[in-house]
Amino acid sequence: MSSKRPPQSTRRPPRWPAHLEYLEQPRYHASVSSHVRELLSPTLTRHTMSAQTHLQKAPVAIQLISDPSHPARGQYGLFATKKIPPRTLLIDYIGEVHCDDRPESDYDLSLYRTPDHVSVGVDAQFCGNEARFINDYRSVKIKPNALFQERRTESGELRMSVWSGSEPIKKGEELLVSYGKSWWRAREQKS
Repeated sequence: MSSKRPPQSTRRPPRWPAHLEYLEQPRYHASVSSHVRELLSPTLTRHTMSAQTHLQKAPVAIQLISDPSHPARGQYGLFATKKIPPRTLLIDYIGEVHCDDRPESDYDLSLYRTPDHVSVGVDAQFCGNEARFINDYRSVKIKPNALFQERRTESGELRMSVWSGSEPIKKGEELLVSYGKSWWRAREQKS
């Protein structure tokens, strides 16, 4: 198993925090076996990992949240830079793909469960892309305007992606998803 990392981008988006590593492609942690890697990207080899297709520039921007009533005030959110039609692929959730347990991370999404019950996640706590700034809709809106959904890229790699919901998203509107009840239960148990 190769520990070679995909090339990092030198083009960080505006307002990208200096303490976070920006990635354009997923990073595979050593906990991801070659068997699991083959399930996630059956057409990819270690030599073609960096040659994957990219989404076009996502119509999103990272912005500091200043609204005093927002639960994430003083933190960042992800906002639409143009009107987005319903059911539009916006951006892949990029981070470190892993098979180890990460209960302390607030940026870890479930990606896949193998037939032999190995859980695969994508963790963007220390490295990732703009998608890591998507906030939960609770206490902000009545319902989410975006959602997480798996997809296979043109090269066959399984990714967790962000899509707009059933309604258009206005320019300047914050993208909001549902983190899910289990995410919130885990946070309640920590406190």
